[in-house]
Amino acid sequence: MAEHQVGDYVKGKKFGSFEHDFEGEIEKVYENSVLIHILSYHDEDRILVGELNNRAIVRKDDAEPAKAEAK
Repeated sequence: MAEHQVGDYVKGKKFGSFEHDFEGEIEKVYENSVLIHILSYHDEDRILVGELNNRAIVRKDDAEPAKAEAK
């Protein structure tokens, strides 16, 4: 698996109170996890994402490369 880097767009697996997977950009890389700025998520998770200030810390193994959607 390629090493995660700041700026990579990834898909994060649902965890905790999340009902669905989400996508975003890596803001910081830690030893075993990454901080993701959540940019795309299911509407059912809207309130939770807001409470988390659009950020989540995810295990590196649970952050898979994804392609950003063109807007």
